[in-house]
Amino acid sequence: MHYDQFFSIDAGPGVCYSGYRENQYPGGPIPTYQEVKEDLHLVAQHFSYIRLYSVDDHTKMVLEILEKEDLPLKVMIGAYLEAEVNNPECGWDSGVYGSEILKANQLKNRKQVQDLILIAGQYPERIFALAVGNEACVSWTDHLVAVETIKEYILAVKAKCAQPVTVCDNYVPWLDTMQPLVECVDFISIHTYPVWEYQDIDQALSITQSDHAKVTQKYPGVPVVITEAGWPTLANGKGIPIHFAHPMAQKTYYQSLNRWAAESKVLVFWFEAFDEPWKGSEDPAEPEKHWGLYDVSRKPKRVLLQARYKR
Repeated sequence: MHYDQFFSIDAGPGVCYSGYRENQYPGGPIPTYQEVKEDLHLVAQHFSYIRLYSVDDHTKMVLEILEKEDLPLKVMIGAYLEAEVNNPECGWDSGVYGSEILKANQLKNRKQVQDLILIAGQYPERIFALAVGNEACVSWTDHLVAVETIKEYILAVKAKCAQPVTVCDNYVPWLDTMQPLVECVDFISIHTYPVWEYQDIDQALSITQSDHAKVTQKYPGVPVVITEAGWPTLANGKGIPIHFAHPMAQKTYYQSLNRWAAESKVLVFWFEAFDEPWKGSEDPAEPEKHWGLYDVSRKPKRVLLQARYKR
């Protein structure tokens, strides 16, 4: 199998998009139509593909605006899966739930899968790929789902949808626990974050190249997309050293990653388009809030102030 069976790698790079601004968050207030429209026009200046994480009102608005504005952006859309299995190994104070919550999550997940099938049929030209789950298998996740269950969801989607189907997760579980999924996905989607592995900017690109190579070498002939790779511009020292997170480091990684992706014909989704103030702790220096190419006010960071990298 080759990329060109699914999408043209020469069309340009991708970016992860979530439009929630101050006092907006998933499950609560969502961005307005005008706010999302503004975002998508900014994104279209730099990217050819965007990735959305779930099927919800925000996602439906994005697709509606893309169609009305006739913006040249293709969409990877995901069914976000909540925890169906407890994970006491979760890396923070969550991951273990009562049985009623887990049962309710199963119902939510089945609805997400059905909603993914529905929306894929509504936008067959705009939506170029489908993802079943996001970081639902990696060892530290707080929304663990059994691999066999994910396989059932994948097969349900593939039975009804023309678009290629994948699962988005950290590169590590693809090397072992997620191996049973390789036979039923159309391409593999990995996440690679050198900075979360305490690697500074000097090693960043080589670490990402190594992560990608580990998976491609294990599964020769299976296309491997990087659906998340990024660098924060601020950190509080919890998980990421403070001096690693810097606008210049983000710019360096972004530029080198784009060059390598173009030369190697690897589709990469940068994480992410805009800062997300709703994420993580209340600490304003929480790194989860600061991965955007733009800050929350839509002011471009240093990474975008000179060259644009749309191919």
